[in-house]
Order: sequence, then structure tokens, then C-alpha cells
Amino acid sequence: MSSPATCALCHNNTNAPSNLWPATMMAQSARDPIFWAAFSIAQQDAAFIGDFCLRCHVPAAWADGRVAEPHPTDGSAIYNTELNGVSCIACHRMVDPDYTPGIDPPSDALILAGIAGSGHLWPHNANMVLDPDDVRRGPLNLDADWPGGWPGYHQYARSPFHSDSRLCATCHDVSTPTYTLDTSTGAYVPNALNAPPPVNKYHQFPEQRTYSEWTVSLFAAGGVNLGGRFGGARGPVVSSCQDCHMPGRANSRNCTANPPVRTIPLHEFNGSNSWVLRAVDGLIPRSLTMLTQNSVNTSVSRNAQLMRDASDMELSVVDDELNVRVINYSGHKLPTGYAEGRRMWINVRFLAANGALLAERGAYNAATAEFHGDDTKVYEAVHGLDATAAALTGEPEGHAFRLALVNVILKDNRIPPMGFNNAMAEAVQAGSVPPGLYADGQYWDDTRYAVPVGAARAVVTVYHQTTTKEYIEFLRDQDQRAFAVDPQTQERIFPELLLEGIPAQFDSPRANTFGQLAYNLWNFYGKSAPVAMDTGSIVVGCLTDWNADGVSDVPDIFAFLVSWFNGQGDFDQNGSTQIADVILFLTHWFNGCG
Repeated sequence: MSSPATCALCHNNTNAPSNLWPATMMAQSARDPIFWAAFSIAQQDAAFIGDFCLRCHVPAAWADGRVAEPHPTDGSAIYNTELNGVSCIACHRMVDPDYTPGIDPPSDALILAGIAGSGHLWPHNANMVLDPDDVRRGPLNLDADWPGGWPGYHQYARSPFHSDSRLCATCHDVSTPTYTLDTSTGAYVPNALNAPPPVNKYHQFPEQRTYSEWTVSLFAAGGVNLGGRFGGARGPVVSSCQDCHMPGRANSRNCTANPPVRTIPLHEFNGSNSWVLRAVDGLIPRSLTMLTQNSVNTSVSRNAQLMRDASDMELSVVDDELNVRVINYSGHKLPTGYAEGRRMWINVRFLAANGALLAERGAYNAATAEFHGDDTKVYEAVHGLDATAAALTGEPEGHAFRLALVNVILKDNRIPPMGFNNAMAEAVQAGSVPPGLYADGQYWDDTRYAVPVGAARAVVTVYHQTTTKEYIEFLRDQDQRAFAVDPQTQERIFPELLLEGIPAQFDSPRANTFGQLAYNLWNFYGKSAPVAMDTGSIVVGCLTDWNADGVSDVPDIFAFLVSWFNGQGDFDQNGSTQIADVILFLTHWFNGCG
């Protein structure tokens, strides 16, 4: 399993993979402190589950046989050189498990024939097949494209699989294999002791179904023209995961060996993570991560832009109520992916004509990372334990963050993608909970808000958050797997990350577990500050009701003039208070609010 440093010898020009890939969560998946904290708790709850977690996050170590028996599944046998996350080789030696003659490399037929259980149609849980030889695979036809034919810098095979969303499904459809669907009741029941999981992933408990959400969307049915919202130089029509998350760059070269100029897929892997890359950069030496301050800043900015592109918001007044419509333009649910700690919500601020805040829905306190009140519309998936799982594990029935133990979906109101169909979504474990929250064909959500007396405007923002306070506190409080301690020096050692110490700014309170370390990093890096996806304003009441008493009358004129003389009468909201504001206000007042 070649190191990314080997690939970087040639693929290191401006738009090439080795310049872009390091500043992604794909590259840092094996150094993600949130992952290691969640992993520690999963290992506490279910011995040997590490094999399923590490094969996605540390595929080189998994392929080299160091995360499963006879080695421990807790990550302690991983080598430092294997902590390069989802590296170049992990993807570019991957074989399409569903061989198609005349399409896939002919050698794949022999590779698959020698592996029991290959040829499956259920890509998930890192069930991957890797070429036993170091043959680099990709979608380009190097023999045809390269002047004079491929010069053979490394072994190469053209692989359409690498432009197919099924490749991404390898790690972006994840199941808990210890439970099996009881088709008669719809419940997920524990497997018999030491029994293998069902082959059909849709009979296992769905930890996440990002790929499956895509399969029943309009994007999978042939593509959607979004006018260049995603895809870059690939064009306005986007379909696969790669189209959106690896946008094209025209007139580029992806290595330094003077290849043809083409449109190349950028290895940016933009996603929704807003802060963990900064934490990795602060925690681990850059000599290991290959990160720079500029690459981290640029990557975080790209992620924020992707979130803004993923949705639009439309505001209207219907039956004297404010209606907020959030429209999903992504190819999967919004939000999607790993459910624990991720959410979107709507914030509405009702303002009087004079700008005073009258009421707020979905208020969030950045200092405490908490909502105010219980009036927040939150889009999320919530997992938990049913009575059977609770009795077996000793954990309380109901909502839980315990990834390895949960077996019931208590809530899933995430917004479906274009082409949504309830029956098709239910068939791939991607429906809503409770069922029927969205009609067939609906890829938006409407929320109504009563307009308070005296409100003239509403300012609305849709936010996304990567890691909630509730989740990070769970990791802090429940991770009991203490770091190993050197018996001579009593210094902490970290077999999972092979560090000799923690930078001082991340070590208060003293981090003896990954749960505490993750919490310290979360706190230091702004408590996973929400990212604004959409924002807008709308008139919801009388603009001349300056004293916000519900009517526009003479006292409002005096109230406005007082504000104007105090420099707070910017009626036209152009950023300055001028005589034109008085004229405009009086015009609106005489016309009955305006």
C-alpha cells in the first residue's frame, strides 16, 4: 500500500491530487479526534466492532491486516505510516465488485473469482476489493490520451468504476451488522451469538444511507441541470457523487510529467465538516498531515460554500403567517451522513419597524452552544435503543448516541432530494420518521411562524452544525478508554496517533481519553460554530408602526422623528440616516403602512 508521499512525487502541481487531497477529511480520517472518541466508546460497547470502523477510516492498516484478529481491533497495532486516511492507493487500487465484461479491466474477473463472496451488489461497510498488484486505476484512458501512449510510470488500468457513485458507497452507506431486520414487524433484532449478518445490507440497521438516498433521487436517474451550482467545468448537469464533490477544472494537468491538458476532477472532497480539520492541524505536526494554514483555510471555506450551494430558502407570508421554505439541491438528504451530533435548524428574528428585536425562534447562544427555548425547527436523524436492546445492554431505552448499540430511528425529518418517492425511499431505509413527512416529489420543507404584534420584518437564517454540545459532552463523559501511560515517565502515550504529548492549549482539563481531548478541541475551536447556509429577510407587517403597538398612527410619526434625530431613522435601509428617510417614511405612513 504505497504512501501518499510516493504519489506526491509526480502528482504535486497546482490542481493535482497531492496538493488538494491533504486538506480534506478523507486524508485526515485516521487523525480525526472525534472519530477516535466515538470509536473508543463503540469498542467499549461492542468488542471487535473496530474492524468495521477502522476499515473505512484507516484502510491501509485494514488492508495490511492490523485491525482484525489476530491483532486487536482497538487500533493499537496500527503503524504511523498507515495513518494517512483514505489515501490515494485505497481508492485507486479498488476493484469494481460487480464485474462487467468489456467494461472493467479484464484482470478483475480473475481477482474476483479468487475471493469468496465477491461480486456482491451491496456496497457498504468498506466491503472493498483491492487489486493484489499495485495497478493504479482511474477513469481516464491514458493510452489514448497520452501523446504516443502511456509511458508506464506505474501500472495502470482504466476503470469506469471510479466515476461511479457505487465506489463512494463503499464507505458512505454504513450498517450496524449486529442487528437484522424482522420483516414482519419492522424491528431490528439482535443476531444470534456469533452469527454472520444478513448479506442484504437493507436487512441490517442503517447507521447512514447517504449513497442509498442518492440511488432513489433524480440525480441517480440521469442527472439534474442545476445551472453550474455544482460540478465546475464538468458542466451544469450533475449526477454522481464525484460530479459534486470532485468538481472539474478545465485546461489542467494532474501530474508534473507533462500529461495532456484536460478537464480533471479536483480531489477536494468538499463536505460539511466546519471545524475538525482545524483541530487536526492544531493537534498533529504538519510534517505528518501535509497541511498548511492556507490549505486548511481554503478547504474550510470550500466546505462552507458547498453548504450554501446545497440549499435555497424562500420566504413568503401565507394566511398572515411567515412561511419558511428550505429547498434541498443536494443529491441526498439534507443534512446527510453520520447522524450523531449533526443538524440543521431555522432561526427567525422578528423585528419592529425601528429595528428592535420583538421575538426570536430558533435562538442559539454561541457562548453556551445551546438553543433558547423549545421553539426551534431542527432537521436531524435521532437514533436510540428499543426495549429489547435496552434490556440486553443495560442502557436506557430511548435516544442514545451509542453507535454500536442503537437499533431504532426515533426521528428523521431531514429534507429529501429531488425525485423523492416514499415507497422507493423506504425500500432502501431512507424514508422519513415518522413515515409520510414528505409527499412524493417533495424536496423542500415548509415551516410556518405566527407573526408577533408590531413585527414589520423577519430576518431568517438556516444553519448547519457539525458537532452539537450534547454529542461532544457524551464523548467526553462516556469514553473510559484511558491513554496508555509510560511506566517509567508516567507520560501519556498514544498508540492510535503515535504522539508523545498534546499541545498545551488542548490539554485543559487534562486529556486522558480521546473523549476529553475531543471536547477540549471542540471548546478551543469555537464549539463547532454554526455555518449559515441561507439568509434573507421579508416584510411581514407595517413598516410605519415605529412604536410596534400594532397600529400605524400619529404617535409613530413622533417616534420615527425621535429615532431620526438620534441617527437611527434609516427607513430605506441603505446604511445612512438622511432627509430622504423622513420623506419616504411619511409617504408610506400617508399610504397606510406601505
